[in-house]
Amino acid sequence: MSASLLPSGVPLAKRLFDLLASVIGLIILSPVLLIIAILIMIVAGRPIFFRQPRPGLRGEIFKIYKFRTMHNAFDSSGKPRPDSERLFALGRIMRTLSLDE
Repeated sequence: MSASLLPSGVPLAKRLFDLLASVIGLIILSPVLLIIAILIMIVAGRPIFFRQPRPGLRGEIFKIYKFRTMHNAFDSSGKPRPDSERLFALGRIMRTLSLDE
């Protein structure tokens, strides 16, 4: 395995374990993720995902992708409506069960 795949200071065994666990987790959870994506498309339409920049390790910015839980609703002046008005019922359930992240 090339050294570029390993963050500095991370042992190869841990990196391999993390990759294997991630792949197995994605395979097991893929039906649930697909069902959530289909439900969002039916209830709220596209886009299915919400992208947000966040600070990570050592302040480095990365993009997190989450399932969308709110409609894109704006008031007459073009400002987004309050979150409580934009959150759809499926989104509320997803947030309660932490399925949106």
